[in-house]
Amino acid sequence: MAATPSVLVFDVNETLIDIESIAPLFGELFGDERVLREWFGQLVLYSMTATLADHYVDFFALGQGVLRMLADIHGLDITDGDLHRLESHMRTMPAHPDVEEGLTTLRDNGFRLATLTNSPHRPLAMTPLEHAGLAGFFEQQLSVEACRAFKPSPSVYRYACQMLGVQPGDCMMVAAHVWDTLGAQNVGFSSALITRPGNPPLPVEGLPQPTLVVSDLRQLAERLGAGPS
Repeated sequence: MAATPSVLVFDVNETLIDIESIAPLFGELFGDERVLREWFGQLVLYSMTATLADHYVDFFALGQGVLRMLADIHGLDITDGDLHRLESHMRTMPAHPDVEEGLTTLRDNGFRLATLTNSPHRPLAMTPLEHAGLAGFFEQQLSVEACRAFKPSPSVYRYACQMLGVQPGDCMMVAAHVWDTLGAQNVGFSSALITRPGNPPLPVEGLPQPTLVVSDLRQLAERLGAGPS
């Protein structure tokens, strides 16, 4: 890296909290927990599609719609109760086991920490980070709903810089998804790819590669060292 970033902006879903915790619901509904990955891939696809087509609905509502779509594909019936259970699970996923230790080290080393998520923040409802016991690590929990666009829209990352009072070059996007690191790098962030299971780098010539590739947040803290100067 040319310079150590002073602000670390974290994705939430799968980067900090474990979406595999929802797998038993998909096993119950579809008879195969692996349908979780089909659902999540379609959810990301249609969030991007909605943004490119100048539409916006919140991520949880979109997730419920994608569940209904998959049920049609698989010839299954989904009830309103199933949709409510999915939203409840999306709000209450646990943290990955490395996250608390990694965030503690990064915070103690002087990094500013914030999150930027596709998930909405609803009035009077706890955020997924609050449910996971991680909210206290972050100076701001930012949601794309303020932009009415999903990542990797450039407007989302610029909004984060505006809210944090920093320039893109001050920031590193920390995410488990290459589409998120690419979006952040497009506006001038550096990036760290967390290689959660099923999320390796994308080795394509002509596409920017992440600044750092690490297995978890403990390794990220080790690679970033003593913090910003």
